[in-house]
Amino acid sequence: MRTMKNKGFVVLWAAVGINFLTGMLYTWSVISKALINVLGWTSKEASLPYTISTIFFVISMVIFGKVQDKKGPRVTSTIGSILVGSGFILSGFTHSPIVMLFTIGIIAGSGIGIITVSTTPPTVKWFSPEEKGRITGTVVAGVGLSSVFYSPLANYLLTKVGINKTFIIIGSLVLVITTILSQLLANPPEDYVVESNSSKKLVKIQKVKDFTGKEMLRTPYFYKLWIMFSFSSSAGLMIIGHISTISKTQVNWEGGFILVMFLAIFNTLGRFLGGIFSDKIGRNNLMRIMFMLQGLNMGLFPFYKSITLLFVGASIAGLCYGAGFSVFPSAISDTYGTKYFGINYGLIFTAWGIGGIIGPMTGATIYDFTNNYNMAYLVAMVLLIISSAIAFTIKANELGSKAIEEA
Repeated sequence: MRTMKNKGFVVLWAAVGINFLTGMLYTWSVISKALINVLGWTSKEASLPYTISTIFFVISMVIFGKVQDKKGPRVTSTIGSILVGSGFILSGFTHSPIVMLFTIGIIAGSGIGIITVSTTPPTVKWFSPEEKGRITGTVVAGVGLSSVFYSPLANYLLTKVGINKTFIIIGSLVLVITTILSQLLANPPEDYVVESNSSKKLVKIQKVKDFTGKEMLRTPYFYKLWIMFSFSSSAGLMIIGHISTISKTQVNWEGGFILVMFLAIFNTLGRFLGGIFSDKIGRNNLMRIMFMLQGLNMGLFPFYKSITLLFVGASIAGLCYGAGFSVFPSAISDTYGTKYFGINYGLIFTAWGIGGIIGPMTGATIYDFTNNYNMAYLVAMVLLIISSAIAFTIKANELGSKAIEEA
């Protein structure tokens, strides 16, 4: 039993390492700034590869979530690693916005989606039900923390070797290391049992009925989660995608890459703390708190006219955005089981994909027309108010095993 639990920790830390290395798109605001300043792209052209990547991220999660459930995470994560690395390397041989939609948007975006659905679902299966939030938060924290590494690295490489070589160096790094780490991923055996932290008894991992993707799509609770995830993530994605430009526009500061790192730290902290607190106070209670806090933050963002206030706004945006990455997958696992968690995880992340269109493109479009983000902040605030309202409509019998009994 102890040997098997140790295997679970190997899978956990391999998953964290893979997510850490494939989180470079969270530094896209640093790269997009260079595309605008050096290559003369418009803000919309520089945002589109990131936006397209979120779409294919989600499409690949849905497709390969089912493959991961059947073939195992080692196979799918290896495929994802090859796609991410290749997408970035190929981007080093073009200056065309159209070509980069393909290399970054489709190839790399698909690879990151495949990796995402290959890391969290198998890891959760190795640990007790009471640890779902914490384990999910730990795995996805690797993505948030990656910006602390990639932001200064990208900023340094862009200055020293230029845009093309920056893509090639980052792509090669990811291709080699994540392919190696992918070989450590595995689902537990079918008869694997895990010790419950609360009862100290051996219990089966699946404590609720396992819903297939089609069965899950027939329940109203899924759509409430979907709308809340989509609307709430759009605010964080807008800030992440534009923070470098925001710093220049609102406070005339060229140190936006430092804000990217700072936001990434709080994004990571939110993912980890969101998992822990959702285990303690409940998924829905945490959702209500983070929606209201983020909504207030978006309403105040136009008034952040100093570097200090921008740091405060970025920290809150990162914290609330990051928490969503642990609380929503945990809510899906709580209610719909873990056997088909790969496909179900992919389906809930279609909401994040829509958020990836709403947030960054709303920000880019409004900025191109007005040279500021004030109206974009207002749009984000309204969407978070709607998310809060939905969260307060959710009743206790829609959550956890009770939902299974009544479905």
